[in-house]
Amino acid sequence: MKELLEVIAKNLVDQPEKVQVSETESERALVLELKVAPEDMGKVIGKQGRIAKAIRTLVKASGVHEDKKIIVEIIQ
Repeated sequence: MKELLEVIAKNLVDQPEKVQVSETESERALVLELKVAPEDMGKVIGKQGRIAKAIRTLVKASGVHEDKKIIVEIIQ
């Protein structure tokens, strides 16, 4: 999941070298935190959060075979 989120984010932003994805796992959930450069936040979130929602949908769909909830957080 981490690699997928990283690839998606790096292809959306102007500064791919500043993309960081951290992963925290508990027994029922997997939390992925995405950090990008402040100038690229708008590109990752999109108008009315549409791109962020699409990213979350893709990552969740790719993790369907696991029995865990996947949460994607976009942080500064």
